[in-house]
Amino acid sequence: MSGADRGQRHQDRMARKKALVDESIKRADRDQGLLLVLTGNGKGKSSSAFGMLARALGHGMKVAVAQFIKGRSDTGEEAFFRQQPGVTWHVLGEGFTWETQNLARDTETAQRGWAVAKRVLMDESIDLLVLDELTYPIKYGWLEIDAVLADLKARPAMQHVVITGRAAPEALIEAADTVTELGDLKHAFRAGVRAQQGVDL
Repeated sequence: MSGADRGQRHQDRMARKKALVDESIKRADRDQGLLLVLTGNGKGKSSSAFGMLARALGHGMKVAVAQFIKGRSDTGEEAFFRQQPGVTWHVLGEGFTWETQNLARDTETAQRGWAVAKRVLMDESIDLLVLDELTYPIKYGWLEIDAVLADLKARPAMQHVVITGRAAPEALIEAADTVTELGDLKHAFRAGVRAQQGVDL
């Protein structure tokens, strides 16, 4: 096959692809607040959510973060985003469950945290809310999934919510508009490399 023939085949293939993409774009004709779930065992769930946070800020939107489980306030993302106008940041956890080792206290902490998150969900001025690591309090039974879903459904119509964490329950996946599962093929930690600033912290 000559170079000209290959070029023509490529052009024809791209023209067909463009027609399909254009038709899909045409069918997507409404706006709404989205519920996104980032789950799976792979690295990058929170990082992806914070990327959306940066994108929203770039559009002049007002954003908020509610972090469950994580109890530290020395991460690079928090240090950066707290300096930006239009950002509200809540650290609602006390650390991972193997650190706290207290079921009653973990449950109380999660429920107190959800009360804060619920207030943010009711705030019409918040355009995008990241509920970081929310799947864990649901999975462990510290928060009732039906109550969480009801509060999410009652939020302002154009408010976007991003939920991160492993093992997202099926009911949350069903309720979401977009679900991404991040896979874990390889991780430096298993080779003895500690969490690195700028990559993990």
